[in-house]
Amino acid sequence: MTRARHQLIDLSATSYYHVINRCVRRSFLCGDDPYTKRNYDHRRQWLVDRIKLLSSIFSINIAAYAIMINHYHLVLQVDKFHADMLSMDEVIERWYCLYNGHPIVDDYLADREVSTVKLTKVEEYAQLWRERLYDISWFMKCLNEHISREANKEDNCTGKLYSLPSMALTLRAS
Repeated sequence: MTRARHQLIDLSATSYYHVINRCVRRSFLCGDDPYTKRNYDHRRQWLVDRIKLLSSIFSINIAAYAIMINHYHLVLQVDKFHADMLSMDEVIERWYCLYNGHPIVDDYLADREVSTVKLTKVEEYAQLWRERLYDISWFMKCLNEHISREANKEDNCTGKLYSLPSMALTLRAS
Protein backbone atom coordinates (compact mmCIF):
# COMPACT_ATOMS: atom_id res chain seq x y z
CA MET A 1 0.00 0.00 0.00
CA THR A 2 1.30 3.48 -0.85
CA ARG A 3 2.12 6.00 1.84
CA ALA A 4 1.85 9.77 1.77
CA ARG A 5 5.10 11.53 0.90
CA HIS A 6 5.18 13.38 4.23
CA GLN A 7 5.25 9.97 5.94
CA LEU A 8 8.18 8.82 3.78
CA ILE A 9 10.42 11.81 4.39
CA ASP A 10 12.13 11.96 7.74
CA LEU A 11 15.14 14.26 7.60
CA SER A 12 16.28 13.09 11.03
CA ALA A 13 16.73 9.58 9.59
CA THR A 14 18.41 10.51 6.30
CA SER A 15 18.75 13.47 4.00
CA TYR A 16 19.03 11.31 0.84
CA TYR A 17 16.00 10.29 -1.22
CA HIS A 18 15.54 8.45 -4.52
CA VAL A 19 12.75 9.89 -6.65
CA ILE A 20 11.38 8.29 -9.82
CA ASN A 21 9.00 10.00 -12.21
CA ARG A 22 7.35 8.38 -15.25
CA CYS A 23 5.68 9.92 -18.28
CA VAL A 24 1.99 9.26 -18.95
CA ARG A 25 -0.06 8.90 -22.16
CA ARG A 26 2.78 7.05 -23.93
CA SER A 27 4.81 10.26 -23.96
CA PHE A 28 8.52 10.28 -24.56
CA LEU A 29 10.89 12.18 -22.36
CA CYS A 30 13.78 11.58 -24.75
CA GLY A 31 14.85 9.14 -27.45
CA ASP A 32 13.08 7.97 -30.61
CA ASP A 33 9.32 7.45 -30.67
CA PRO A 34 8.74 4.50 -33.04
CA TYR A 35 5.10 5.50 -33.64
CA THR A 36 5.57 9.14 -34.61
CA LYS A 37 9.16 8.72 -35.86
CA ARG A 38 10.13 11.80 -33.84
CA ASN A 39 13.28 12.19 -31.80
CA TYR A 40 13.00 13.79 -28.35
CA ASP A 41 16.64 13.78 -27.27
CA HIS A 42 16.61 17.58 -26.89
CA ARG A 43 14.25 17.16 -23.91
CA ARG A 44 17.06 15.55 -21.94
CA GLN A 45 18.82 18.93 -21.93
CA TRP A 46 15.62 20.64 -20.76
CA LEU A 47 15.61 18.35 -17.75
CA VAL A 48 19.33 18.74 -17.02
CA ASP A 49 19.13 22.54 -17.27
CA ARG A 50 16.08 22.72 -15.02
CA ILE A 51 17.60 20.38 -12.43
CA LYS A 52 20.74 22.57 -12.31
CA LEU A 53 18.68 25.74 -11.95
CA LEU A 54 16.49 24.33 -9.19
CA SER A 55 19.43 22.91 -7.26
CA SER A 56 20.97 26.40 -7.26
CA ILE A 57 17.76 27.88 -5.81
CA PHE A 58 16.57 25.13 -3.47
CA SER A 59 18.57 23.72 -0.58
CA ILE A 60 18.44 20.36 -2.30
CA ASN A 61 21.54 18.87 -3.88
CA ILE A 62 21.57 16.40 -6.77
CA ALA A 63 23.61 13.36 -5.75
CA ALA A 64 22.85 11.47 -8.98
CA TYR A 65 20.41 11.39 -11.86
CA ALA A 66 19.48 9.18 -14.80
CA ILE A 67 17.21 10.19 -17.66
CA MET A 68 15.55 7.36 -19.59
CA ILE A 69 13.19 7.48 -22.58
CA ASN A 70 9.99 7.67 -20.51
CA HIS A 71 11.12 8.33 -16.93
CA TYR A 72 13.91 9.72 -14.82
CA HIS A 73 15.58 9.00 -11.50
CA LEU A 74 16.99 11.54 -9.06
CA VAL A 75 18.91 10.97 -5.87
CA LEU A 76 18.33 14.12 -3.84
CA GLN A 77 20.14 15.28 -0.74
CA VAL A 78 18.05 17.69 1.32
CA ASP A 79 20.19 20.33 3.03
CA LYS A 80 17.87 21.71 5.71
CA PHE A 81 20.83 23.13 7.63
CA HIS A 82 21.75 25.31 4.64
CA ALA A 83 18.15 26.52 4.28
CA ASP A 84 18.02 27.40 7.97
CA MET A 85 21.22 29.43 7.64
CA LEU A 86 19.89 31.63 4.83
CA SER A 87 19.00 35.18 5.80
CA MET A 88 15.44 36.38 5.25
CA ASP A 89 16.58 38.43 2.25
CA GLU A 90 18.38 35.42 0.73
CA VAL A 91 15.24 33.31 1.09
CA ILE A 92 13.15 36.00 -0.59
CA GLU A 93 15.70 36.41 -3.39
CA ARG A 94 15.73 32.66 -4.07
CA TRP A 95 11.94 32.40 -3.98
CA TYR A 96 11.60 35.33 -6.38
CA CYS A 97 13.75 33.45 -8.91
CA LEU A 98 10.76 31.13 -9.36
CA TYR A 99 7.66 33.01 -8.22
CA ASN A 100 6.28 36.55 -8.04
CA GLY A 101 6.05 36.56 -4.26
CA HIS A 102 3.67 38.87 -2.44
CA PRO A 103 2.87 42.65 -2.54
CA ILE A 104 3.83 43.11 1.12
CA VAL A 105 7.21 41.52 0.42
CA ASP A 106 7.55 43.71 -2.68
CA ASP A 107 7.03 46.78 -0.45
CA TYR A 108 9.69 45.49 1.92
CA LEU A 109 12.16 44.92 -0.95
CA ALA A 110 11.49 48.37 -2.41
CA ASP A 111 11.84 50.29 0.84
CA ARG A 112 13.03 48.01 3.67
CA GLU A 113 11.38 50.60 5.97
CA VAL A 114 8.02 48.98 6.56
CA SER A 115 5.79 48.95 9.60
CA THR A 116 6.27 46.35 12.32
CA VAL A 117 3.04 44.63 11.27
CA LYS A 118 4.19 44.39 7.65
CA LEU A 119 7.65 43.22 8.70
CA THR A 120 6.04 40.45 10.75
CA LYS A 121 4.09 39.37 7.66
CA VAL A 122 7.26 39.46 5.54
CA GLU A 123 8.99 37.25 8.11
CA GLU A 124 6.04 34.81 8.01
CA TYR A 125 6.20 34.57 4.20
CA ALA A 126 9.97 34.18 4.31
CA GLN A 127 9.66 31.33 6.82
CA LEU A 128 7.07 29.59 4.65
CA TRP A 129 9.32 29.96 1.60
CA ARG A 130 12.36 28.78 3.59
CA GLU A 131 10.50 25.55 4.42
CA ARG A 132 9.58 25.11 0.77
CA LEU A 133 13.22 25.58 -0.28
CA TYR A 134 14.09 22.23 1.31
CA ASP A 135 10.82 20.47 0.46
CA ILE A 136 11.14 17.66 -2.09
CA SER A 137 7.49 18.08 -3.14
CA TRP A 138 8.05 21.72 -4.06
CA PHE A 139 11.28 20.85 -5.86
CA MET A 140 9.50 18.18 -7.91
CA LYS A 141 6.56 20.49 -8.63
CA CYS A 142 8.91 23.14 -10.01
CA LEU A 143 10.76 20.58 -12.08
CA ASN A 144 7.81 18.64 -13.49
CA GLU A 145 5.53 21.58 -14.15
CA HIS A 146 8.16 23.38 -16.22
CA ILE A 147 9.08 20.31 -18.29
CA SER A 148 5.40 19.41 -18.78
CA ARG A 149 4.60 22.90 -20.08
CA GLU A 150 7.51 22.79 -22.53
CA ALA A 151 6.58 19.30 -23.77
CA ASN A 152 2.90 20.21 -24.07
CA LYS A 153 3.81 23.30 -26.07
CA GLU A 154 5.97 21.19 -28.37
CA ASP A 155 3.36 18.40 -28.67
CA ASN A 156 0.47 20.87 -29.04
CA CYS A 157 -1.52 19.28 -26.22
CA THR A 158 -2.52 19.90 -22.61
CA GLY A 159 -2.48 17.93 -19.40
CA LYS A 160 0.01 16.03 -17.34
CA LEU A 161 3.22 14.67 -18.77
CA TYR A 162 4.16 12.79 -15.60
CA SER A 163 2.47 10.47 -13.18
CA LEU A 164 2.88 11.29 -9.51
CA PRO A 165 6.49 10.81 -8.46
CA SER A 166 7.31 7.74 -6.44
CA MET A 167 9.93 7.88 -3.78
CA ALA A 168 12.22 5.43 -2.10
CA LEU A 169 14.15 6.07 1.05
CA THR A 170 17.85 5.99 0.34
CA LEU A 171 19.93 5.42 3.43
CA ARG A 172 23.49 6.62 3.47
CA ALA A 173 25.94 6.58 6.32
CA SER A 174 26.99 10.08 7.31
